Amino acid sequence: MSLSEEIKRRRTFAIISHPDAGKTTLTEKLLLFGGAIHVAGAVKSNKIRRTATSDWMEIEKQRGISVATSVMAFDYNGYKINILDTPGHQDFAEDTFRTLTAVDSVIIVVDAAKGVEAQTRKLMEVCRMRKTPVIVFVNKMDREGKEPFDLLDEIEAELQIKVCPLSWPIDMGQRFKGVYNLYERKLDLYMPSKQTVTESIEIKDINSSETEKHIDTALADKLRTDVELINGVYPEFDVTTYLGGDVAPVFFGSALNNFGVRELLNCFVRIAPSPRPASAEERAVRPEEEQFSGFVFKIHANMDPNHRSCIAFVKICSGRFERNANYKHVRFGKMMRFSSPTAFMAQKKEVVDEAFAGDIIGLPDTGNFKIGDSLTEGEDIHFKGLPSFSPEMFKYIENADPMKTKQLNKGIDQLMDEGVAQLFINRFNGRKIIGAVGQLQFEVIQYRLLNEYGAQCRWDPVGLYKACWIESDDTATLEHFKKRKAQYIASDREGRDVYLADSAYVLTMAQQDFPSIRFHFTSEF
Repeated sequence: MSLSEEIKRRRTFAIISHPDAGKTTLTEKLLLFGGAIHVAGAVKSNKIRRTATSDWMEIEKQRGISVATSVMAFDYNGYKINILDTPGHQDFAEDTFRTLTAVDSVIIVVDAAKGVEAQTRKLMEVCRMRKTPVIVFVNKMDREGKEPFDLLDEIEAELQIKVCPLSWPIDMGQRFKGVYNLYERKLDLYMPSKQTVTESIEIKDINSSETEKHIDTALADKLRTDVELINGVYPEFDVTTYLGGDVAPVFFGSALNNFGVRELLNCFVRIAPSPRPASAEERAVRPEEEQFSGFVFKIHANMDPNHRSCIAFVKICSGRFERNANYKHVRFGKMMRFSSPTAFMAQKKEVVDEAFAGDIIGLPDTGNFKIGDSLTEGEDIHFKGLPSFSPEMFKYIENADPMKTKQLNKGIDQLMDEGVAQLFINRFNGRKIIGAVGQLQFEVIQYRLLNEYGAQCRWDPVGLYKACWIESDDTATLEHFKKRKAQYIASDREGRDVYLADSAYVLTMAQQDFPSIRFHFTSEF
């Protein structure tokens, strides 16, 4: 297969949603269809001692939530599919934002009963910014929920995107009979007792009496009215408007009962984009270029607790990656070889000899990589769009066991490389401050330090409002500001100046009093 054919058959996408909308369950079912797993882990069930494939960290199994993005790859109908299952919880939004830079399209999961929730709106903003194509999957149709037309209106209003239903539910909850596939003109019937799609009936004309043979007359009439209304209200589905990020196809189903998922997958592989050009500071990088290039969008420590290893997740942007070839680490300006690059199935890894644009590979990391690093065949390229956001919660981190100082420092370093939270060192008293987006991150750090590094930490409160990076062309003013605010000046891990404001009022006053100083709220400036 030629390079361009290999690249065209790639589909790299993220599944995003509010917590509990059924994102991880949907991921499992997609893997099931791809033959990547043979039995899905019941995410919430304690009777079945299996947990979701993509939630492999101990804390994820205990809480039943995803706290880190996991990558899974499989083949389906001649396509190579890379799924990134992201954390839904807002405390891990930064991990999700970074993941969205590494995908070509997105599936948003919406709970039929709850509709569009806050976290989904936030993530959609990132998709809009990057013009990422979006497909919506309305989940949990086997429970009572909102009316489908109301849901479509809500999705349009809340996510600010036009919608186009490609499947339509026949009733819901206890009375749920299945979906009519508008894209393929098929009736898919739901049998709750077997929890499988028992039959898929092709119906070219929904107005024929054929429909009544499978569902009762009242439902058949309602379905015809609904379909007529859909055809009148919503534009005909056009792939180019979807690829431009202007319209979102909508599917209905139940991920837990494995219903409507195959229709979603079949349509997805046909219409979703193959790898798209990536923007670098120097130029746009096209996937079909001969030369390899890629960037690190995530680092994960201790994927295998026995080996204390770090893995850098690399999104390949162009060309072909080969094992044992020499590639340039752009930030260091030196050549490196990788003898055991891996492909993922959540925690399980297998060594790969080659990978193509659109794929995601893992490179063993001994402290060489940072999020945002570029790898190329020699050209200096810096990929854009991997910022750290300004944290809003702060705590001093202290060593609770002086005998384990070395382990604690190593643990903090590796977890910060991973982007779990941010570390600042207060220049006034030399104490380490962890900045996070949400409370749950502190619990994850404490848990992982103890379980993965054998180090105990304790948290001391610190009253801060926001961290912002500061710079100025006027060195004297900057030095004066740093002296005046000495107690609130810290360094980040790059040694850059960070101002830790203790209240919104103080921050506003500082911005007014020192107009020549630039205050940045993301680390990318």
